[in-house]
Amino acid sequence: MSTRRMFLKSSALAMYGIGSVPLWLSRALYAKDAPAQRKKILIAIFQRGAVDGLNVVVPHGESRYYQLRPTISVQRPDGTPDSAIDLDGFFGLHPSLSSLKPLWDKKQLAIIEAVGSPDPTRSHFDAQDYMESGTPGNKGTVDGWLNRALCPDAHPSPVRAVSLSPDLPRSLRGSHEALAIANLNDFQVKDARVANTFEAMYGTSADQILNGTGRETFDAVRMMQSIQKTPYTPANGARYPGGALGQRLLQIARIIKADVGLEVAFTDVGGWDTHVNEVGAKASVGQLPNLLREFGDSLAAFSLDMGDRMADINLVTMSEFGRTVKENGNRGTDHGHANVMFALGGDVKGGKIYGHWPGLAQEQLYEGRDLDLTTDFRTVLSEVVTRHMGNREVATVFPGFEEAKFRGFLTA
Repeated sequence: MSTRRMFLKSSALAMYGIGSVPLWLSRALYAKDAPAQRKKILIAIFQRGAVDGLNVVVPHGESRYYQLRPTISVQRPDGTPDSAIDLDGFFGLHPSLSSLKPLWDKKQLAIIEAVGSPDPTRSHFDAQDYMESGTPGNKGTVDGWLNRALCPDAHPSPVRAVSLSPDLPRSLRGSHEALAIANLNDFQVKDARVANTFEAMYGTSADQILNGTGRETFDAVRMMQSIQKTPYTPANGARYPGGALGQRLLQIARIIKADVGLEVAFTDVGGWDTHVNEVGAKASVGQLPNLLREFGDSLAAFSLDMGDRMADINLVTMSEFGRTVKENGNRGTDHGHANVMFALGGDVKGGKIYGHWPGLAQEQLYEGRDLDLTTDFRTVLSEVVTRHMGNREVATVFPGFEEAKFRGFLTA
């Protein structure tokens, strides 16, 4: 027997909430009596697989980096295509991230170094779960930090929280309703007859809760179809890469420009588990360089497309942990500890590296093999939640976390 869940799944749209009936769609998309309001928007991107932060933001001023990575290191900046792009005389971007350098120069991009989860696990599954729940070491947390970051709202937008992914990520699960959209471009109701039957059934139900939930479901379907059918051309000549991340950021851009009240968005990109052949014969070719090229070009295209709307947007990137400082015998790296995070947006005090660099000498390494952690990822996210989203209930967003001093990469 068909169910509403099956219908939603076939329509590439899913609604989620814990402990409450959705308070969705009090008004229709583009309703004349509901003028659009520009909201602060947070976009979280998860790099699944543990990105090698030491080859993303290269500590070219640290000779030990080259000693421990004789074949996979990125050469010091010298202006050639395979050398690091200097940022501050000590750190440099991987050459495949050249599209991000203009954002750095415009002070729209900030980098936080030696950052990550304090939990020592080297398990991808556990580390991702801890980072998305916002409670390292605690497997009992049922909701995610990004859901908890949403402020209470008596009349929330139906697309307040959206994930461009087949399933709702751990980060967005919780009491606030959230959407998971596999692909806005492919969204369609595959069986109109079944859809009409369910809509009529819910519409005539005497049960107010059932009637309301059904109405909200089909209003949500119509909303997604309305956004999908509205022609969209990226602004300012922006060209998104054709890979998963580029196309998902393009879809997030479409939702933002529809002015339907988006507040938080999430997406992820995998493939960062570079145990073997992390780079090719040159630093600009191979598995990691290819991933970084799409990553950087996607962020740059999104920023260009958003134009002055970036003033309302903060985009933050994260990965479950870093990689070993020393390369392994397969021209790759193994599971490590601390890593790097990016923050991009209008209220970012960019053009600067934040966080304390611990060094790569043997006695400075975590467990004698990894970059040591000097900034808890919750410190970074707490600053975003507080200063960008205006939610000062940090203890609720990150339970059990004793708030550390902000790094100051966002305007107060």
